[in-house]
Amino acid sequence: MTDTTAEGTDTLTRLEQEGEIAADYLEGLLDIADLDGDIDMDVEGDRAAVSIISDGDSRDLQKLVGRDGEVLEALQELTRLAVHRETGDRSRLMLDIAGYRARKREELSALGTKAAKEAQRTGEPVKLKPMTPFERKVVHDAVAEAGLRSESEGEEPQRCVVVLP
Repeated sequence: MTDTTAEGTDTLTRLEQEGEIAADYLEGLLDIADLDGDIDMDVEGDRAAVSIISDGDSRDLQKLVGRDGEVLEALQELTRLAVHRETGDRSRLMLDIAGYRARKREELSALGTKAAKEAQRTGEPVKLKPMTPFERKVVHDAVAEAGLRSESEGEEPQRCVVVLP
């Protein structure tokens, strides 16, 4: 359902503006790094979503993902800062590069569903390995969809999801 109120329209306009600022910033970064990629902008729920997609060989873009998405996380923070500098507002923009987050989301959803089934079967809490906030959110959503509750425990960077039976 699309929010057609004035407030919803203002929010959509603001998120589209965030996406445009982010796209400009990322295009400049790609030029500096001499990497090829196309920028795709969207609004997903309550946040701007920007993707860098390959127009050919995506191996170059893998450099921007890094090991376990570490470079991608850093680029996302830098892009959020660039948006903040322009708008004065904190951004919750989500960045994906070469489909990394989309693939990761599928894997994490499956992990959350599997952990929920295990918790139901054993009647015991299931503690997963430490994850980033993005990863935990995806797992929490999958567990909730399976009809169970989960919570995060621990301190960053060792914060993890515990699935409750």
